[in-house]
Amino acid sequence: MSGQPGSKQHGSAEAGGAPPNILTDPHAGYAHLREQAAACPMRSLDGSLMWVVGRHEGVRSVLTDPRFANDPASVPGGGAPRMQVNAMRKLGLAEDLIPYLADTLLDSDGESHSRLRRLVSPAFTARRMLALRPRIERLTDELLDGLEAHAEDGVADFLSLFAYPLPITVICELVGVPSADRPAWLRWTHALSFDQEHLGETIGPLVDYTHALVDRRRSRPADDLISELIRARDGDRLTDRELVTMVLSLVIAGHDTTANFLANSVWALLTHPDQLALVRAEPELMPQAVQELLRWCGPVLVSRMRYVTEDADLGWAAFQAGDAVMAALSGANQDPREFAEADRLDVTRQHENRGEAHVSFGAGPHYCLGAALARHEAEIALNRLFARRPGLTLAVRPEELNWQPVSGMRKLERLPLRLDGAGGVTA
Repeated sequence: MSGQPGSKQHGSAEAGGAPPNILTDPHAGYAHLREQAAACPMRSLDGSLMWVVGRHEGVRSVLTDPRFANDPASVPGGGAPRMQVNAMRKLGLAEDLIPYLADTLLDSDGESHSRLRRLVSPAFTARRMLALRPRIERLTDELLDGLEAHAEDGVADFLSLFAYPLPITVICELVGVPSADRPAWLRWTHALSFDQEHLGETIGPLVDYTHALVDRRRSRPADDLISELIRARDGDRLTDRELVTMVLSLVIAGHDTTANFLANSVWALLTHPDQLALVRAEPELMPQAVQELLRWCGPVLVSRMRYVTEDADLGWAAFQAGDAVMAALSGANQDPREFAEADRLDVTRQHENRGEAHVSFGAGPHYCLGAALARHEAEIALNRLFARRPGLTLAVRPEELNWQPVSGMRKLERLPLRLDGAGGVTA
């Protein structure tokens, strides 16, 4: 990046005192960086220099400008560090397994990205998501019916008993993972999120399983996305590795973020009873409330790394080819330059412009493929949960909840809820 840290356009992460710990208090940490400068220098996990952009204007620029690529190989001359690959090598992941995590739809650009997205996007159209609503409603009711049976002394862990089972079931049914194999998928994907020291021990069996599943679908097609991708393989020359990588990416991304968004949303509403009262009184307000919850407590805090393909002066900052830039979605979503009383949860919040004001699903060509599905799941789940459980409360004080110290994510370890409210904690 042109300019030196501390210059007019760029600032040091240390300016104005030490920032809050981003792992333990990420919203405060990214807000601190946002207010230091339009772009702040930091060191990535592999020790490479990167720039963090946290203001709403800057984040949207980074996410939508074609000069900011997802694939470091898009930078002419090979001048960009391969941060993700380097980090996986440090974790001891075998070279033949790295592409399954580092060469995905999210890591491609240009025609390569368009080709892969074109193949899978028909499964995620708004019409198909609307058609899924009755199935999501049935699953939601089944899971809510089972909360009582799995509760201990009237307390149930919302994350393990509802938030994870709902989206993993929906995305597995859509993609084509048999019901008997879904518990194993949950174990594998949890390990990918929380046990990076044994990454190779997890991703190896997961890749082998998915290759075997694709082979089964090739000989016995079904009404699912895997079969559709196999049928499209000859025309678009989707390789076996690309097909397996696509399945892995969709299932992992299609449930983990949604599960944590559901838990974060329940926590947010239970600790803001005035906002909960509004959505209970007006269930039709829920779609708007979900958008505000995505802004206020979305689980994805940062974008994937972007790499500058050519020198770019954006007015608010100037970057050089090869620079690594990370967009802090959390900072943008609570930027007071864009949102009045940005730190306040307001389920009735209105925006002047049409469309999403938040950037929790990203923006531009890499806008989240499953955004409509996640919104549908959240709207249905939250409305039904609070309608059926009028006495629902937290089973512990909010300060007693443990947040996972996971880089780039905001997720709870557990969310214990008292189902009838007796003896529960009120905000």
